[in-house]
Amino acid sequence: MAVQGFLFELPPPGKKPLRLPAIKNRIWTEQKAKLISRYLHFFVLITKHGTYIDGFSGPQYEDKQDAWTAKLVLENEPRWLKSFFFCEIAKTKLSAIRELVEAQPKKPKRHIEVLDIDFNKSIEAILSSPKISERVATFCLLDQHTFECDWKTVVALAKAKSSEKIELMYFVPTGWFERAVSGLKNKSRMRHWWGRDDWAQLTKMNKDERALAFCDRFKKELGYKYATHWPIFSREGGAGRIMYHLIHATDHREAPYLMGRAYRTATKALPPQKQLEMEFQELKKALKADSS
Repeated sequence: MAVQGFLFELPPPGKKPLRLPAIKNRIWTEQKAKLISRYLHFFVLITKHGTYIDGFSGPQYEDKQDAWTAKLVLENEPRWLKSFFFCEIAKTKLSAIRELVEAQPKKPKRHIEVLDIDFNKSIEAILSSPKISERVATFCLLDQHTFECDWKTVVALAKAKSSEKIELMYFVPTGWFERAVSGLKNKSRMRHWWGRDDWAQLTKMNKDERALAFCDRFKKELGYKYATHWPIFSREGGAGRIMYHLIHATDHREAPYLMGRAYRTATKALPPQKQLEMEFQELKKALKADSS
């Protein structure tokens, strides 16, 4: 039974697969940043530290600072994430990132690197940094617009650690996939993105099937213990339709529950930190009992 009075849906006792509660609310495209920021806030309350990699880190809206993930993550309190790697190749966005970094307080001391190189080309250098080690919890956001992130880059991230893998938050344009593909002048980009020649099969799938195809690859090919998909909606047309899915890949059993909590509360006020920490301890106890 779930622990009464807590906002997490805790798993029942016994060795059973993940059973996440049904999604009842919607996260809109302009709220993606709040979702990621809220999730990292939750997880860092557990880890007390961490390194954050953002492969496509420029602002997506010029007039919406609260929709910029890099900004929200840097400003998360408490400031326990210690190292950051921001990649961006668009000059105007790059300038915005550098201004953001310059505006950060001097304390606590944090390591922040801004790279003006294509993420697919800079990943090797990033992963060789001593700021990314076996003992440091590491999170990587891959908020690509469509097909910018090569599959070999995802593989490199997944193989970077021998114990608990780098946690990935990977966006897929599941809702407008066919339109995005048709707009490509060079279809060879799809081979680099999907990592195989059979990418055309994705055009025959619906939104959820595409998301599940990625979850399957993250688990079976990359070896992640858990991979879940979370819909991101667009207000376009007024009715709201799925535009993206966030694929969340992790080796931490508590992480999918934290993401579910973040999805349900991303736009709401945070409860007191002590309350959250108490809830997290209850979650960890329940998961420990579930695996025993």
